[in-house]
Amino acid sequence: MRIVVVGGSGNVGTAVLRAARAAGHTAVGVSRRPPRAGAPYDGVDWHSIDISGADASTRLFEVFDGADAVVHAAWAVQPSHDQDYLRSVNVTGSRAVFDAVTDSGVTRLVYLSSVGAYAARRSMSRVDESHPVTGVPSSSYSNHKAEVESILDAFEADHPDVSVARLRPGLILQRDAASEIRRYFIGALIPRPLWKVARDGRLPVLPLPRGLVLQFVHSPDVAAAVLAAAERGYRGAVNLAADPVLDARDLAAVLGGRVVELPARVVRAAVAAAWRARVVPTSPGWLDLALSVPLLRTDRAKSELDWAPTTDSHDTLRALLDGLASRAGIESSPVLHP
Repeated sequence: MRIVVVGGSGNVGTAVLRAARAAGHTAVGVSRRPPRAGAPYDGVDWHSIDISGADASTRLFEVFDGADAVVHAAWAVQPSHDQDYLRSVNVTGSRAVFDAVTDSGVTRLVYLSSVGAYAARRSMSRVDESHPVTGVPSSSYSNHKAEVESILDAFEADHPDVSVARLRPGLILQRDAASEIRRYFIGALIPRPLWKVARDGRLPVLPLPRGLVLQFVHSPDVAAAVLAAAERGYRGAVNLAADPVLDARDLAAVLGGRVVELPARVVRAAVAAAWRARVVPTSPGWLDLALSVPLLRTDRAKSELDWAPTTDSHDTLRALLDGLASRAGIESSPVLHP
């Protein structure tokens, strides 16, 4: 198959390109900033396109022409203070990708959605893919993800010949994405020596907002689901997450430390103040999202895609911590560069 990955230089896109090449597919990458030659981009046909640009649909059409499947994994989360830019990439850019899929005659589309597209959880019970896709109002990331899913609803109705798969993963991590995650979400607030202490499970204290539970999934496992959906021409939504769900006790088992649970409103006020002062890159909407997204059932991924994660949540988190402590990244990547 000839598979085009839009957003090929990012956390998920890099893993998909690597997996596509390993499976013997022809891999084509699209990104605003082209990578340098080297792994994992060896053998990848590369195109530099800004999907928020006025000519995006036309340029994407030229790349998509003759492709068997398009994977849309491009998404902007920074600069978080520039909402107009984020919307131009995430919403307008997604429209450009979908328009080019139609114009080029591609019949298989795999869209990387997110657990963040779902409405806030009503309980701690796991939800399937029928949970409302209306987002969390205070999170622009969540709102954009939900809006793009709404656009896809109309797209599917207008283009029944195109199989549309929507993958909704939990938090996607890998060691090589440590530099991206640090720049986009953490900033320079936490010094490298402290990451080493966390990696070794020796934190003395672990302050956490009350009620935090997390579901992780390893980037290569997400890539495996993307390939399965593309190869099968799967239609529909699929949740992706690894076990176990991590609560405060589980996080302490990995990071070390005595858990100190803080009121969510206190943590939010601190995050909001630090974000407004541009001390941290993470807006308070991300904390709202982390404290409200539902827990995912993954039965459909197993039954429809024969998918099961190969890396559990504990080891996925440990891999990221090792990357943060080691300043890991991919030398050739403009996004994941150490």
